[in-house]
Amino acid sequence: MVGRQVILTNRAFTLEELYDFMRAHWDVNEGGRFILGRPTKASVEEYILLPATPRFMTIVYPRKAGGLFGKENKVVLSTADTPTGAFEGLGQALPTGNIFIGAAQMKSLSSSEKERKGPAEETLLRYTAYMKKILSEAGYLKE
Repeated sequence: MVGRQVILTNRAFTLEELYDFMRAHWDVNEGGRFILGRPTKASVEEYILLPATPRFMTIVYPRKAGGLFGKENKVVLSTADTPTGAFEGLGQALPTGNIFIGAAQMKSLSSSEKERKGPAEETLLRYTAYMKKILSEAGYLKE
C-alpha cells in the first residue's frame, strides 16, 4: 500500500503558492479539476483537493525544510477520506451488539479497503507522476 507520496523540491512553497502554481501549470483536461479546502469539517488545515473515488480523494500540500522531521522542501500527495467516506468510517466504528449488523459492517469496510488500496491508490500514483512532470518542467524538482 502506498497511501502517501513525497516529491522533493528545490524551493519551499506555501499552500497558496502551490495552489497558484497548479492553477498556472495544471492541465485540467489531463489532470482533472482541483479546489482548495478542507477534506472534512474536522480537518485541521486546508489542502489542495483532487477527486479520486466516491469514498476517497487525493490531498496535496507543501512542507518546507526545517525542524526535526522536515529536512527538505517537499510536496506531499496523500489519500484521504471524502466527507462521505469519513462518515461511513465513523459508522463502522460504532459497536452494534448484533453479530449480523457487525458482519455487514465488516463487508462494507472490506470493500472500502479494496477501494483505497485499488482505484484510490492508482489515482494517487497518476496525480504524483503528473505533479512531478509539471514541477520538473518548471525547474522545481530537487536533483
